[in-house]
Amino acid sequence: QVQLVESGGGLVQAGGSLRLSCAASGSIFRLDTMGWYRQAPGKQRELVTTMTTLYNTNYADSVKGRFTISRDNTKNTVYLQMNSLKSEDTAVYYCYLRRAIGYLEVWGQGTLVTVSS
Repeated sequence: QVQLVESGGGLVQAGGSLRLSCAASGSIFRLDTMGWYRQAPGKQRELVTTMTTLYNTNYADSVKGRFTISRDNTKNTVYLQMNSLKSEDTAVYYCYLRRAIGYLEVWGQGTLVTVSS
């Protein structure tokens, strides 16, 4: 079964940038959905962004214009470029995969992003 491993989290000042990476242990297929969710302390996990079939993207209103998702299927990796970070972006960020065939869902272990104001 494919596994997802996130990296790139850390501490950054408000207004700064971070780039998260998510490497899959198996192959990512063109029609699979990849994305990022986050969970802030005391809050429910929420959608950040997904990249679905045909490379359609979906972003939470709170990150539109600041975050960008991209993927490299040749490297089985998805990225999240986060710019103009705010303190409210502080959360554990989880990578997400949903297979187009069978709809198997896989989650990464999460990577912590802390934005200091």
